[in-house]
Amino acid sequence: MSTAKDEQVAHSHPSLNRAREVLAIEAQAINELSARLASAPQQTLFLHAVALLIACKGRVVVSGMGKSGHIARKIASTLASTGTPAFFVHPAEASHGDLGMVTADDVMIALSYSGESAELLTIVPLIKRCGAKLISMTGNVASSLALEADVHLDASVSKEACPLELAPTASTTAALALGDALAMALLEQRGFTAEDFARTHPGGSLGRKLLTHVHDVMRKGTEIPAVKSAASFNEAMLEMSKKGLGMTAVVDADFRPLGIYTDGDLRRTLEKNIDLRDTRIADIMNPTPRSIAPQRLAVEAVQIMEAARINQLLVVDDAGKLVGALNMHDLFRAKVV
Repeated sequence: MSTAKDEQVAHSHPSLNRAREVLAIEAQAINELSARLASAPQQTLFLHAVALLIACKGRVVVSGMGKSGHIARKIASTLASTGTPAFFVHPAEASHGDLGMVTADDVMIALSYSGESAELLTIVPLIKRCGAKLISMTGNVASSLALEADVHLDASVSKEACPLELAPTASTTAALALGDALAMALLEQRGFTAEDFARTHPGGSLGRKLLTHVHDVMRKGTEIPAVKSAASFNEAMLEMSKKGLGMTAVVDADFRPLGIYTDGDLRRTLEKNIDLRDTRIADIMNPTPRSIAPQRLAVEAVQIMEAARINQLLVVDDAGKLVGALNMHDLFRAKVV
């Protein structure tokens, strides 16, 4: 158990002081970027960059060396997953054949804090010769890369968070944030939706929720627990036990649901001391079962169940016929809950 003295020592520990200072410096770098975008010149350049990227008929090629290269990879990934086709090209590899990936329909975003990265400057003339547009992101508006670009975005910072002023820290944070700002501006311009995002992330939880439909997870065919309205209580119990969904649908001759009988209904029936030996299931069923269409999203089934505090749903098609059944466990297995 820590004491007040321990907490005081920890609070003033040099490592914690350095950590807080680093975070403050990097936060300041992003705040400076935001303030800079409030100025008319930078607003014009940013909007010009967005216009170039929106008008791009090919792909967005993002490139950078060293730490800037790592940031460039992340920016390319963010663009690609939010509606702007993009990929990363290593500038050193580009000068050895990979430049063949770039076409006149593309736009390149080149990252270099100094703006003098030799590997990038080697390929810039070739990029421009092939007809592709160039957006640069540097910390020096007078650098070679800034002057060669069609649009230059100022990503300068007042200081690095590294106490030696050597390791790229605040500058890479600023470049990443500026890349995110571009990506989100493009997302909004394109009208990119959560459903679009799910299509590029089918393996994620959002993808499962937005791409999984009821017909993907429901019990079908002989797996559906169902008895006719003339069935006895015992027959209904056998069907429930056999299918393992904790319920059975009660259907007519055309397999249209007339009602439902669940484990909860069984408890309520037993509490009434009814003689069940000659009881038809139709006499004790719930005549207003909740249902859902097979083409609806599975997450909508979850919402219906949670709102009604039930664990089972019947699946009914447009013709009113029972085509499936599901319970909350099915939805858990599909990972949409």
